[in-house]
Amino acid sequence: MPTPSPNWLPGPLPVADWQNAGFGLYLHWPFCQSKCPYCDFNSHVWAEIDQRRWRNAYVAEIEKAGTLTTGRKLDTVYFGGGTPSLMDPDSVADILDAILRTWPVSNDWEVTLEANPSSVEAGRFSGYRQAGINRVSLGVQSLRDDDLRRLGRLHSAKEARTAYDIARSTFERVSFDLIYARQDQSMEEWSSELSMALDLAIDHLSLYQLTIEPGTAFGDRFARGRLPGLPDEDLSADMYDYTVQTCAERGLHRYEVSNFARPGSESEHNMLYWSGGDYLGIGPGAHGRLTTDHGRHATVCPSSPASWLASVEAGESSYSTFDPLTGQETAEEYLMMGLRLVDGISMSRLTGMWADDGMNDRIAAMISAGFLDLAADRLWATDRGLAILNAVLREVLAG
Repeated sequence: MPTPSPNWLPGPLPVADWQNAGFGLYLHWPFCQSKCPYCDFNSHVWAEIDQRRWRNAYVAEIEKAGTLTTGRKLDTVYFGGGTPSLMDPDSVADILDAILRTWPVSNDWEVTLEANPSSVEAGRFSGYRQAGINRVSLGVQSLRDDDLRRLGRLHSAKEARTAYDIARSTFERVSFDLIYARQDQSMEEWSSELSMALDLAIDHLSLYQLTIEPGTAFGDRFARGRLPGLPDEDLSADMYDYTVQTCAERGLHRYEVSNFARPGSESEHNMLYWSGGDYLGIGPGAHGRLTTDHGRHATVCPSSPASWLASVEAGESSYSTFDPLTGQETAEEYLMMGLRLVDGISMSRLTGMWADDGMNDRIAAMISAGFLDLAADRLWATDRGLAILNAVLREVLAG
């Protein structure tokens, strides 16, 4: 391990630092058929949705955003939510047509749509492929019917497998999510379920530990002592270690704390987030990061679907926040996001954003303790550090 030094020399920050990671577009579709009890995303259940109005609103915002980003090439598009697979394929096609009219795109641009694996939504997959989607992310969450019911999911394990098979035959790239450390789940049960997932010859998995978020149905139940059977910290840690080891043995390397992929199948859009790229956020509650002539900005759209739609249709700003970020805020965000990656971050980029001896001292202390490592220009979290990354970040950002 290199000798820790608290005084890495800051290098000049490129005029457009975002170019180190790319430029993407995130579109938030805020609607779901039901609200899952663990979900703290900006999602809403509406009885009726006027697809035409929503399509026109997204197109209008895309055209407006194009005036802020003239000359840029778009690398990725991500339809998130909510449940974007509730969108009509024709709406997705019109939105992608507007995108192609607005920006030149990379030859190998990635266009992802999140989908629930119900039979109804799987029936739309061919339409999404014709519209231009080339990657789908399935919200499977579990391959066991009893746990799907506990998690509030509307599909069955059989429907999930069927949807996966349809997706594999339709799209170039497929990912799906699973949640582990669920109520009453044993290590043996998780081992069996993970093995079933890996047997599907998946090329990308997002594997998340169940977290109890305030303001969710699970959060309310937990506060009242009505969410029994959650694993303790030791079992949760063992499950994570087992997940990392088993995925590696089956050819899916961990490239981010909770994401595993075969080489070349990493999520390019999420890599853009974690690597400090620029991305436009369009839709209710969507966040973005945008560099202009006046520096890097954090953008947030109003979370209320009705408010966002009304603002767009009135020709008003759809952003509730368009705030400049200081060099310190930019550096801290790059550190927090980038250390989630197994490959870590560039020290010259970090210190070019903000040179601070105090942070350098704390990084050096974490290297000495074996939680971070440094070689040439790369700083990354060790296996020990990734296992307790939030605690490591608190120490590094303590000042």
